[in-house]
Amino acid sequence: MPAQDVTEGVQAVPLALLAERLERLPNGHFQLHGAAGWMQGRTMYGGTSSYIAYVAAREAFPNLPPLRAGQIGFIAPVGEDVEARVTLLRAGKSVSHVETSLWCDDALVHRATWLFGSGRPANGGNPAPRIADLTPPEQAEPVAPMPGVPAFVHAMEVRRGPRSDDEGRVAIRRWVRLKDREGLAPHAELVALGDALPPGSIRAMERRGPISSINWSLTLLGETPTTRDGWWLLETASNHMENGFSSETLRMWNADGVEVMRGLQSVAIFG
Repeated sequence: MPAQDVTEGVQAVPLALLAERLERLPNGHFQLHGAAGWMQGRTMYGGTSSYIAYVAAREAFPNLPPLRAGQIGFIAPVGEDVEARVTLLRAGKSVSHVETSLWCDDALVHRATWLFGSGRPANGGNPAPRIADLTPPEQAEPVAPMPGVPAFVHAMEVRRGPRSDDEGRVAIRRWVRLKDREGLAPHAELVALGDALPPGSIRAMERRGPISSINWSLTLLGETPTTRDGWWLLETASNHMENGFSSETLRMWNADGVEVMRGLQSVAIFG
């Protein structure tokens, strides 16, 4: 999630091009240089670091089935230059687990476990939740970036989302899409954008201060997420905020209001 006390920097490279810069090393690891445009202060935007980890997993094991879930730990600040290490933990008949770790200056900064799973004949069904009477993103009010936001925010188009279903929660909803999404695989795009909003708890903060994502657990609802014109509706909602920490629920819908991803996240609140 974006921090609050950062300034604009160099232009963010399109994510597809960033993936192309991921170089395979002789030892089987991957190296990436030049992600400066995706920095926020001294660390990389969490969606981009997770995107790099996911792309490395796909590059290492291209025949894996669709992504189903991920467990991500933001361990330390991720720099502009990172090394990605990928390990196949287990390849079952239908489900495989892959671990990725990102390293900066020989220090572990990001670790994730990705769950990939093949579809099987259905034994019943429960469709993904859908938002009724949804105002489409094309008719939503644009939201201009605030002064001093990170450079990568300008790589996204943001519009005001519908009101939350539960107005008692501390929540934020926004329509978000990447301005340059050419060449992005659907699952990679969801990983890159799923952490794009600040936490809902920002609405309960008594004074301005830094915020930082600590972890992120995500589950995809469906095998092949699709949307219209790149628009996704994102929501962050605080479940509990106390003693400098907030538990957040993260949700994501496509342009037709069908939920495609849901997650939980712990956030550190400073200041």
